[in-house]
Amino acid sequence: MKKAMLSPSLMCCDFLHLEQQLRIFEKEGVEYLHIDLMDGHFVPNLTLGTDFVRQIKKATRIPLDIHLMVERPEEKIGWLALGKGDLCSIHAESSAHVTRAVQAVRETGAGALLALCPATPLPVLTELLPLLSGVLVMTVNPGFAGQKLVQGSIEKIGRVKRFLAESGFADLPIEVDGNVSYENAVKMRRAGADIFVAGTSSVFGEADLSAGFRKMRKCLDEA
Repeated sequence: MKKAMLSPSLMCCDFLHLEQQLRIFEKEGVEYLHIDLMDGHFVPNLTLGTDFVRQIKKATRIPLDIHLMVERPEEKIGWLALGKGDLCSIHAESSAHVTRAVQAVRETGAGALLALCPATPLPVLTELLPLLSGVLVMTVNPGFAGQKLVQGSIEKIGRVKRFLAESGFADLPIEVDGNVSYENAVKMRRAGADIFVAGTSSVFGEADLSAGFRKMRKCLDEA
């Protein structure tokens, strides 16, 4: 089993104390910083922007984990200052030319992930697997924090894991995003997840962020 990694969602941060929270993330050794970018079209919400991404890049050495919920993502990759060690997830439904979008991510040196909504069928992965650095499994419908799990989404993690193994790509990590509570994280880990987007359901619901990260690590270690 691969090492479990944490990617706290910056959408859930206290923006009035963001720098302080970045230092906590560094102290706790989180592996990635998850940044949701939405355009109000692909999903019905607007969140963080490309200037925010570039400022975070300057403020910390923690690799970024960008989740693009935008139409025509291939046109926006160059705005993000992506580099080696970063990740960028793209939805199959967001572009008529998703291969072009994945290749645009790879050209920056970052790893490209294909994001699967709860209703996205697994075969969309087939042609892209040789180009991918992982798969993002959405366990809620994208667009908003604080949602409940979509029924069957944890089982889908297991199906993705089997699909990757049967396709000869068992080493690709699986990231999960959506209602990653302490309890659900254990189930997701057992189903095959490797990278966990931590938000309001877990660490950001704690008065002590550091304690939240330690609790999540303990849950994942014991899964």
